[in-house]
Amino acid sequence: MDFDAIIVGAGFAGMYMLHKLRGLGLSAQVIEAGTGVGGTWYWNRYPGARVDIESMEYGYSFDPQLERDWRWSERYAAQPELLTYANHVADRYDLRRDIQFETRVVAAQFDDIANLWRVTTDSGETLTARFCIMATGCLSTPKELDFEGIADFEGHLYKTFAWPRDGVDFTGQRVGIIGTGSSGIQTIIEVAKQAAHLTVFQRTANYSTPARNGPISVDTYADWDANRDAYRAKARAEPAAAIFETSETLLLETPPEEHQREFDARWAVGGFRILGSYADVGADMAANQIVADFVASKIHEIVADPQTAATLTPRTDLFPFATKRLCVDTGYYEVFNQDNVALVDIRATPIERITAKGVKTSKAAFAFDSIIIATGFDAMTGTLGKIDIRGRAGLALADKWADGPKTYLGLTVAGFPNLFTITGPGSPSVLTNMIMSIEQHVEFIADCLAHMGKHQLGVIEATPQAEDGWVAHVNEVADTTLYPQANSWYMGANVPGKPRVFLPYVGGFPVYVEACNDVVAKCYEGFAFSTIANGH
Repeated sequence: MDFDAIIVGAGFAGMYMLHKLRGLGLSAQVIEAGTGVGGTWYWNRYPGARVDIESMEYGYSFDPQLERDWRWSERYAAQPELLTYANHVADRYDLRRDIQFETRVVAAQFDDIANLWRVTTDSGETLTARFCIMATGCLSTPKELDFEGIADFEGHLYKTFAWPRDGVDFTGQRVGIIGTGSSGIQTIIEVAKQAAHLTVFQRTANYSTPARNGPISVDTYADWDANRDAYRAKARAEPAAAIFETSETLLLETPPEEHQREFDARWAVGGFRILGSYADVGADMAANQIVADFVASKIHEIVADPQTAATLTPRTDLFPFATKRLCVDTGYYEVFNQDNVALVDIRATPIERITAKGVKTSKAAFAFDSIIIATGFDAMTGTLGKIDIRGRAGLALADKWADGPKTYLGLTVAGFPNLFTITGPGSPSVLTNMIMSIEQHVEFIADCLAHMGKHQLGVIEATPQAEDGWVAHVNEVADTTLYPQANSWYMGANVPGKPRVFLPYVGGFPVYVEACNDVVAKCYEGFAFSTIANGH
């Protein structure tokens, strides 16, 4: 056996997992496709890329001294600063000596006889370990590009998920961008500052709120340092593991003038604060419509042209407010007041093909020097699906998940012993501050491995009954909300042929943590263990 554990991915999850395993005295190897650490912030270098959770909350919380020593420059850090932070963490804890870069895992198979994982890389090397830990990220595999004629385009083609390392200067260019999700919105704002003309192709309008971004003041940091533990505890008590000031008040029981004041106040603070305004917004369509109408009014206030404003306003018959990932921006709607920016509604006039010169819709042909593709990701399961993962008796994870992912706690899969998925499907993950969910998962896994070591246990595996129960619970909770009404990447609906299943756990971070703690308190209820000696 080469290692106690192999970790796939050197983003924030993989780095912290390596640090924790070292603390247990276990040998671990991280395998990373990129040339450096950082995960999401290594790969996504498109213009305008930045975090949508406030920087001070987004950084690691496991080491108070790390927090004291690092100072974020902005309320919402941009990609270069986030990558610098990731490298700072790697340097601080000397992580790179146990990371194998420029290597992609293509297969992982559990050996029933030896009770270990055989992990194969794209170089043909096979490594063995007792445990295989997938830290592959929730948004790390882009959707396949399915535009007819894309190879015919004679100009420059850029993808937000594979942006040139040296950046791109669009000065004087005619640019088209396809996609108005988070990556698209952030890119549009920056490219509009350079391009001679920018054409935005929008299929589905998305809700976006102002970030109110800016430098972090000395006073803000002094307050954070003095009250760090209280702020972190407050975040962990919120459903999203971030301070949204979540209210338990019901909107439908609140006078209109009162909720108007509340919305205005939260809009002024910016970011995701509006999500915490009232408890029934995510579950009651009447309450949801009131918030949607408020945001629509803001769009119409900002955008000068009424038709453009109407096109940019999301349709609640397509999806309720915030049932798709809410975006956070700095000047997105304002961009459409610029003379050099045009909006094309491709729901009304679909793209027929990419041509040698640009884009042809059902109504018109557009000529571009450059086209940017910002069409999103195969979320949560996409990267795991690209690896040939096989459990007991050669069972393929792709076959087990053919009708949608099944996990226990989003952490483990029945039939796949000693395999862990950090922030996997069935966990809060993308509905939370990811760094908090990552830390909680890593610490659960580390505690579990310490428990196994203490009791001479060699194999851990979720039972089918526990897995079925958790999957039923995840679906039951999702069905009490408005989320399933949206054709979102939360549902896998953005990828043709992908099973339409709500992927994350919507019960909230504190409820999920309590469920995990309860499992541990009941001697890892729902898991089957065996000793090192007797194998099965």
